[in-house]
Amino acid sequence: MSLFDLKLQEVHNRLRDKELSVTDLVEASIGRIGEVDSKVKAFLTLDEEGARAAALIMDKQLANGGERGLLFGLPAGVKDNISTEGLRTTCGSQFLKNFTPVYDATVVNKLRSAQSVTMGKLNMDEFAMGGSNENSSFFPTHNPWNLDYVPGGSSGGSAAAVAAGEVYFSLGSDTGGSIRQPAAYCGVVGLKPTYGLVSRFGLVAFASSLDQIGPITKNVEDSAYVLQSIAGYDPMDSTSANVEIPDYLSALTGDVKGLKIGVPKEYLGQGIDPKVKESVLSALKVLESLGAVWEEVSLPHTEYAVAAYYLLASSEASSNLARFDGVRYGERATDAGNLLELYHKSRSQGFGSEVKRRIMLGTYALSSGYYDAYYLKAQKVRTLIKQDFDEVFAKYDVIIGPTSPTAAFKLGEQVDDPLTMYLNDIVTIPVSLAGVPAVSVPCGFADGLPLGLQIIGKAFDESTVLRVAHAFEQHTDYHKERPQL
Repeated sequence: MSLFDLKLQEVHNRLRDKELSVTDLVEASIGRIGEVDSKVKAFLTLDEEGARAAALIMDKQLANGGERGLLFGLPAGVKDNISTEGLRTTCGSQFLKNFTPVYDATVVNKLRSAQSVTMGKLNMDEFAMGGSNENSSFFPTHNPWNLDYVPGGSSGGSAAAVAAGEVYFSLGSDTGGSIRQPAAYCGVVGLKPTYGLVSRFGLVAFASSLDQIGPITKNVEDSAYVLQSIAGYDPMDSTSANVEIPDYLSALTGDVKGLKIGVPKEYLGQGIDPKVKESVLSALKVLESLGAVWEEVSLPHTEYAVAAYYLLASSEASSNLARFDGVRYGERATDAGNLLELYHKSRSQGFGSEVKRRIMLGTYALSSGYYDAYYLKAQKVRTLIKQDFDEVFAKYDVIIGPTSPTAAFKLGEQVDDPLTMYLNDIVTIPVSLAGVPAVSVPCGFADGLPLGLQIIGKAFDESTVLRVAHAFEQHTDYHKERPQL
């Protein structure tokens, strides 16, 4: 058994009993990265020197019986759109290929306070725009279960690194499903918290009203540990919610007796692979055997979610990415004759095709004469989608469905068909528009590739989401399967 197969509590017990040191954990991570990352390609930047130095400090604390944080000694990876002081942060873009931040994001500070060890930065679709990780301007990440397939996006590097056993856990960001979908494709647990629960300060913005940072782990218990460490109000983030943070670990009771589950008919209808539908129905039987009850419900505006999302997200992206002009941020073109030409050439050379596509779509939607017809209408649709969730949650504790309509697809299979790529997020996007929490947990396999079960909860009710996910996980073995690399 690999050290990375141990649960967090088991690792801490071994550290306390002096059977293991933090240096052992870090060296195991470095060794595994050296062994498999040339095939998986999850890492953009590896910080071996920094990780080893941090491990030595923690080992001294351990020897002296010093205070230990919740994530003490655990090697972690961070998605490359989260700011890390002194460590390159590229957003998967050539535009920022040499950018080194001078400050840490709030979540990185919280990881340091919880005493995890940052191993490096993980690959992603450029500026978090993509559903396959093929839009990284450096190289695509490969799915550890089958290297010919995508790991999902845009947090594909974060999911693949955990699935491949390179790090103990990782952080990703989710705008329309970018934690949950890659977690499903890679057979790991991915949690998108309620919007506002985790600080976005230091996250390079794609769509500010949708972006949310969350953990990717091998099991639900570890997800609760990481969420406990990173959740909480941050005065540096104007959208941060000042709410009481419960004890997420105490919620993992395994008890779902009497729990009421709504299953949207739109999430198991047209476009959902029969194997995916079968795995979700099997998962519902497991929860039913534990005392939960489920009924079919309707989220009637689901069919409009993808169109509304791409208008809103692209509009916000066109505004957020205006700062990348080669002057304030980004690589500067060297052959410009004047200021306007400098902007034009820097952005033309710096951004990839998917980023340009979304900037043009968003700029058009926000332009004079089209704002009411597109952006404003999309905002109204978002309100209707939120109301759909409110009505179901008035009667049910959670909503359950698939995380993705299919298992992972082959690299290159959909890269020239952006519309098909966008539809892969059809069951994660409504959750993002509503701002509620959801977790993806492994629930089966199709042709050797993992499938994900999506458990959606009320706003700030991560405890129930994690409780249901943990109960399901304790009665299945899908999360124990490991890819052979």
